[in-house]
Amino acid sequence: MLFDYYTLKIIWWLFVGVLLIGFALLGGFDLGIGALLPFVAKNDEQRRVLLNAIGPTWEGNQVWFITAGGALFAAWPLVYAVAFSGFYWAMLLVLFALFFRPVGFEYRSKLADPRWRTAWDWGLFIGGGVPALVFGVAFGNLLQGVPFQYDEFMRPTYTGSFWGLLNPFALLAGIVSLSMLIMHGAVYLQLRTEAELNLRARTAVRWFGLIFMAAFALAGIWQGFGIDGFRIVSSPDPGTAFGPLAKTVEVAAGAWLQNYGFYPWMMLAPVLGFGGGILAIVLSSRDRPGFAFVCSGAALAGVILTAGFAMFPFIIPSRTAPNGSLTAFDATSSHRTLNLMFIAVVVFLPIVLAYTGWVYRVLRGKITEEKIRENTHSAY
Repeated sequence: MLFDYYTLKIIWWLFVGVLLIGFALLGGFDLGIGALLPFVAKNDEQRRVLLNAIGPTWEGNQVWFITAGGALFAAWPLVYAVAFSGFYWAMLLVLFALFFRPVGFEYRSKLADPRWRTAWDWGLFIGGGVPALVFGVAFGNLLQGVPFQYDEFMRPTYTGSFWGLLNPFALLAGIVSLSMLIMHGAVYLQLRTEAELNLRARTAVRWFGLIFMAAFALAGIWQGFGIDGFRIVSSPDPGTAFGPLAKTVEVAAGAWLQNYGFYPWMMLAPVLGFGGGILAIVLSSRDRPGFAFVCSGAALAGVILTAGFAMFPFIIPSRTAPNGSLTAFDATSSHRTLNLMFIAVVVFLPIVLAYTGWVYRVLRGKITEEKIRENTHSAY
């Protein structure tokens, strides 16, 4: 074995976080531009500029999301089981919203009828805005605890409802997610467009960046002082194999701030979230979209890490039966499975990153209305 069991558990917690951040960075600007489509572009050619800015790469970006789901199933099978039962209707909503994307990209420009194209524009808006909102709502519910418990056969039973997911704090978390992805998408749009579209994208960066930071600050205050967190009181050796019910968990006010007290360096995550957002707005307003894109990506990573650090080692806390909460230490696959998967990651992740970098290098440059008119039959 390359690593001991405890180390591999930590490595896979980090790796799943990397996948989520990777999807937010790459798939996130796709979703953000989709949510902006009916509003930033004022005519058909401008909308086609937006579509061609992300059309050649959105499918590859979506792979990060699929890979995160696969890694969740392989590394944390109990988490996969609880999440896909508890958030079943929310995930179906995301899935049906995403259906609009491949069909919309491929068929929107096949007919010149304005009604046909407008209908697909709103479909792509749903395909971008709804997943971005729901992902944040899911994180908001994780921070509050999910209503699930185990029966006598260790089968997880979800006792909540879809409408229960749409509580005030979760909706605020959804606004954080939606606004930051729209900001990120607007920065990318500014990087790839010129003239009128470029100016509108710059305006969108400013407004949605401000909304993102205000919502993020409010969610942080609410999380720290208005929501009871979870903490482990006693547990078996985390380097051994044990079930979720072998530990004792306490629900207490301010528990989600505990890790920040033990490890002050974790404060870098919220600083990265706010600092990245501020710099993205400033650099965008000064027409430096390349640096602004890096900073908006840092803001996304900071937000995800802020939630991850606050919850660690919890992955899905149980509001109904806290002792049955799932953590990075008791919801994992076997030592051998984690080790084999780690080897696969070491081999294939550099290949994926190299290929992704090559694709974006080849496709770099501005998308203009003139290019759309010149390639009207081959462009999206």
